[in-house]
Amino acid sequence: MTGRTTDANDSATGTETGTGASPAAPPLRVGLIGYGLAGSVFHAPLIAATEGLALDTVVTSNPERQAQARAEFPDVRVAATPDDLLARAGELDLVVIASPNKTHVPLATAALKAGLPVVVDKPVAGTADEARGLAALAEERGLLLSVFQNRRWDNDFLTLRKLLDEGELGDVWRFESRFERWRPLPKGGWRESGDPAEIGGLLYDLGSHLVDQALVLFGPVVSVYAEADVRRPGAQADDDTFLALTHASGVRSHLYASATTSQLGPRFRVLGTKAGYVKYGLDPQEAALREGGRPDGTPGWGTEPEELWGRVGAGESPLTGGGRPEQSLPGDYPAYYAAVARALIDGGPNPVTATEAAAALDVLEAARRSARDKVAVTL
Repeated sequence: MTGRTTDANDSATGTETGTGASPAAPPLRVGLIGYGLAGSVFHAPLIAATEGLALDTVVTSNPERQAQARAEFPDVRVAATPDDLLARAGELDLVVIASPNKTHVPLATAALKAGLPVVVDKPVAGTADEARGLAALAEERGLLLSVFQNRRWDNDFLTLRKLLDEGELGDVWRFESRFERWRPLPKGGWRESGDPAEIGGLLYDLGSHLVDQALVLFGPVVSVYAEADVRRPGAQADDDTFLALTHASGVRSHLYASATTSQLGPRFRVLGTKAGYVKYGLDPQEAALREGGRPDGTPGWGTEPEELWGRVGAGESPLTGGGRPEQSLPGDYPAYYAAVARALIDGGPNPVTATEAAAALDVLEAARRSARDKVAVTL
């Protein structure tokens, strides 16, 4: 996959005419479309903290967000529209799309056609067919297309993968995973819109993370049952959602995404033939980013205190101290953009492909049909 195109005199080639020196390559120049929650809290700080990347331009038409971007990144350029950014495609090496969901496909298409590698926030598209179409376009153009599934680098997910790799739980039978919140009043905005064109609701928001994690851990899904309810007065999009997945491996995943949970359940409850793993609480990285923390300036980034570690055991309740504490590995959102930089500079692997994202969208589309028709859907 290609990134910057250089000529023989470009210092990015590692040579400098007449000196014999080999200076470090300049960082890849990144244009970020969108400076709402995703752009300002997640993408911009992570891009700025990644060696080999430089946040060059932020696209937002909102004057307050323009001022915010300049205050937080004094060297950044600001553009009012994606067209303004893509008119300077030759000055950029990567475009990151963190705008509302309904814009992901048209903006990614335009950026790829302009010859630029692309990172798209999840969900990459509204349908699996659209995601596969983008993947085909990127392959045709020889360009990187990656999907920002940052929850693969949550501390609890990394810890669970380690336990599974080491065989600590044996063969897993059941995987319970939750992103639950208590938000009894809707906040409004496109994420909670009932317009299908907005691709809002929790199924495609938090559900994108839940399904992606289940697929990474336990492989393809053969059957989907789902419930997607609108619980809160005045709400328009699903705010209380449950998915039951049957994997080809035989594992059953039960996934919960809710804004109406007055008592939160465990983040993970994983049951195997040897032991189970139960973990409460969320990875600390999002909260740190929301509070202005930066991964390149915060000691112990992604770590959590011992009292929040999960527990591993058999036949015992973790709520009464049963099982042994399992130290949580540090969460590592910066690893995503570090992998993107390596992919562009050295030809390393794409950390999250659009094809993987399409497989998750197959499940989400099946879940939407299941909830609508009140039946299980076979894939």
